[in-house]
Amino acid sequence: MERLGEPFGFGGDDGDGGRRARRVVRERAAKVISDEGLLDDVELMTAEAVANAVLHGSGLVTVTVTTDGHLLHVEIADDGPTHADPHGRRRLDHGRGLTVIDVLANEWGLDQSPTRTRLWFIINAQRPPAGL
Repeated sequence: MERLGEPFGFGGDDGDGGRRARRVVRERAAKVISDEGLLDDVELMTAEAVANAVLHGSGLVTVTVTTDGHLLHVEIADDGPTHADPHGRRRLDHGRGLTVIDVLANEWGLDQSPTRTRLWFIINAQRPPAGL
């Protein structure tokens, strides 16, 4: 996989970071995806993943976009579960974010450790957007 630009990072307390992350991912995805509807799906999944990282994670949020020309891989990582949970419980999606990603992505995963959380999703760049 070829990286599309350098990883984009922002602090979880950066109120504008999520918006900039969505814009950066969409711009990079547009290098391999021409369908606006599919780009909308990628932007929505990015928004949901970034919101989870900001809400449930800690430290720097990093967004990386890679491609092999056919598949688009987006990864959102943070420095692990927030330290506000004294019991060290795994974070859970309280809304519909992971459900949205599950419906729209070809494949996705969530990897967690005490020091890192990584949510990633893969999209076939040539497929029609969801719902068609």
